[in-house]
Amino acid sequence: MGVPSARKSAGKPGPPAASKNVEASRRAYYERISAHDMAPLWEVLRDLVPDEPATQCVPAIWHFKDMRPFVAEAGELITAKEAERRVLVLENPALRGKSRITQTLYAGLQLILPGEIAPAHRHSASAIRFVLDGEGAYTAVEGEKTLMKPGDFVITANWAAHDHGNTSKQPMIWLDVLDLPMINFFEAAFSEHLNRESQAAEREDGDSLARFGSGVLPEGEAPNEIRTPIVNYPYARTRPILERLRRAGDVDRCHGARVRYANPWNGGWATPTMGAHLALLPKGFAGQPYRSTDGAIFVCVEGEGATKLDDETLEWSPGDVFVIPPWLGPPGPGSARHLARGSMRHASYLSPRERSILAEGEDRVRGSRSSTQNSGRAPHSPAGRGGDLRSLGAK
Repeated sequence: MGVPSARKSAGKPGPPAASKNVEASRRAYYERISAHDMAPLWEVLRDLVPDEPATQCVPAIWHFKDMRPFVAEAGELITAKEAERRVLVLENPALRGKSRITQTLYAGLQLILPGEIAPAHRHSASAIRFVLDGEGAYTAVEGEKTLMKPGDFVITANWAAHDHGNTSKQPMIWLDVLDLPMINFFEAAFSEHLNRESQAAEREDGDSLARFGSGVLPEGEAPNEIRTPIVNYPYARTRPILERLRRAGDVDRCHGARVRYANPWNGGWATPTMGAHLALLPKGFAGQPYRSTDGAIFVCVEGEGATKLDDETLEWSPGDVFVIPPWLGPPGPGSARHLARGSMRHASYLSPRERSILAEGEDRVRGSRSSTQNSGRAPHSPAGRGGDLRSLGAK
């Protein structure tokens, strides 16, 4: 009954109005259909289906030497218990007030002082943590308490109970990256505050890495192909692998020697929504330009370097955090280049990255990602879906 009624109100189709009245007729028509919560696709089609991605984000960098005093000051103003999570959010300058560093990623610097506990809770968002300063604090995830050191890559899977504490004598600062904006976009955010400050330790430190990260898998364990069972990927264990790749000449022309944090059950990404790589830029490295449909956060682990964009250069050193938006720059061969500063040291970096819901073939990387500097062989990490987490450093 509703369809015939709509046709009647629209009148019989006829020839186009005179040219001088076309716009006025269209505006009047748009106003009439707007009253019924409808709008003409043809007025917005080019924005909805553009020729190329158009990001609202902008590049930005947070230098650790400048941010650290503000993080420390937060420790004087509020306790970890009061704040629940004492974090300074890193907001993209083009997205202020939205608590996001890209359209799908949240990032912040968290501080835990000696003797403090950040109470146990869980939420539907996944979290990754990368230690910037201090060691000896812990994260407990579903009964496994892992001690954290600089460069460690720690995962809190969605809806996994977790708490943080610091039993050392020094403050601890790490980078939190969560897929909160994506979860909130789908209006699927849940959280639960547990009725205890901390979890009882059911497994010793490193248990999940020993069980699942040693080339063998526990017999009878039900595989989880969505997320990794490993809680902590220690930097001390991953860094030598980068050095081995460098010596073998397995160096990507855009990203340097690079490894991907993987789910040992199937070799897939560590989380379903965020990917991660750790990369080393050999001394003197001058990467080829590239751009990607996923936004990326970069964290310098060691050494010094720079990332050249179309109209600016981001100079980074240990602890610095910077973001490169998706598909940045005008059409061309690429818009970002990573450089290692100095001739005596290597640089390494970690980069949390969007792993959006794009299907295979819908996400893109444009550049020389598929070739290596010395051998011409394709890199071992798949081009696949975009998400990756990179880190910069020197030895």
